[in-house]
Amino acid sequence: MAHPKRKHSHQRSAKRRTHYVTTMPEVSETKTIGGDPLHLRHCASKDGYYKGRRLPGYKDAE
Repeated sequence: MAHPKRKHSHQRSAKRRTHYVTTMPEVSETKTIGGDPLHLRHCASKDGYYKGRRLPGYKDAE
């Protein structure tokens, strides 16, 4: 199995790592009244709503 003869330079390693970035989660306004003003995209809210509609089978927290 081949092994590198010399260690990579710090500059070369840094060039490779320049594309390692994180992205902020996408947040949208909630369409229902009385809930949280913002929610994560493509996720149901704590109230059981998704895309402005109530999810079937959701039970209220009592």
